[in-house]
Amino acid sequence: MNTPFNICIVDDDDIYQFTMMKTLEMIESSKKLIAFYDGESALNFMLDNLHNESELPDVILLDINMPIMDGFQFMEEYVKIKPKVGKKITIYMVTSSVDDVDKERVKKISDVSDYIVKPISPGQLKEIIDKLV
Repeated sequence: MNTPFNICIVDDDDIYQFTMMKTLEMIESSKKLIAFYDGESALNFMLDNLHNESELPDVILLDINMPIMDGFQFMEEYVKIKPKVGKKITIYMVTSSVDDVDKERVKKISDVSDYIVKPISPGQLKEIIDKLV
């Protein structure tokens, strides 16, 4: 991999976060890993770093079902701040939901690159990252 990314995991599951971080470290795809347990914390981080592109994520792996602010609510707020974000951020909805309603709702959000059902295998994760290079 030539280009490491700032990768942000937004998910309220401790085990999933740990597993994803270890997998990302293993495939050496990130220069910085950031994790948040809810969309509000992730959004606040982005707002605090709007003018600091080196801190902002290049990739966000966003869960749908979380406390405080879920993935859909995060996306509603992200769309509002996107014009102020000085870099392209690729967002994947990564969820355990196989509900067709969720899938259809995600398809309507143009800023979401793809809908991925958990768990993500290391090979699948590497493939996702390789697409961004």
